[in-house]
Amino acid sequence: MKVLILGGTSEANTLAPALAVRNIPAVYSYAGRVSNPKPQPVPVRTGGFGGTQGLADFLRRENITHLVDATHPFAQQMSLNAVAAAAEIGTPLLALTRSAWKPEPGDQWQRMPTMEAAVASLRGKQQRVMLAIGRMHLDEFAAQPQHHYLLRLVDQPLEPLPLPHRTIVVDRGPFTVEEDRALLQRHRIELVVSKNAGGEGAAAKLVAARELGIPVLMIDRPLLPPRDEVHHVERVLQWLGHDTDLGV
Repeated sequence: MKVLILGGTSEANTLAPALAVRNIPAVYSYAGRVSNPKPQPVPVRTGGFGGTQGLADFLRRENITHLVDATHPFAQQMSLNAVAAAAEIGTPLLALTRSAWKPEPGDQWQRMPTMEAAVASLRGKQQRVMLAIGRMHLDEFAAQPQHHYLLRLVDQPLEPLPLPHRTIVVDRGPFTVEEDRALLQRHRIELVVSKNAGGEGAAAKLVAARELGIPVLMIDRPLLPPRDEVHHVERVLQWLGHDTDLGV
């Protein structure tokens, strides 16, 4: 057995030590978008594979017997490549992902089907907006330059951003509700734009927005082909044929 983890998430960071403690051979793959990724207890590779065919070639070359897609729910292209490459060579594939967030009483959510729809909805008067979307889609919001944007990023951008009015906070989560409430208040945020990433690690901003009565534009997850999905590491271990009695 040899497992390839498509990682970069808290779920992948929980799975890697669970495999290591059970002596299950594994390789952890980072996309390479973060300058100081978290060290792992298994061998690590960084960077893309070169599309579906490159991933399929890697699976063959490294004799990968099981593929676990534990990428971010919005890493659509990587997940599409994983489905296609696994089908091409017959490698079992399992997605370890987070349950999507659902609105709770008091939330003021407006659902957005795509990032483009979220950008278009910002037409109008100037607002103070927290963009809780990571850095990959920031350029798209240059189409609405009238707003003052609060950006919380893991790394300081290496190149100037096309947002004339912005405040950058470099920090790494998870964050508490108290921290996010203070952040929203300190920057006088009037609107939060968020991907529906799901999970607990990034939910504090939504609770803080609810408590402060701040509306949220919630961007739906991209569509993916049918695949087997689980939300807990224990289910991955069961899929691999290992018991879950050992602690990590």
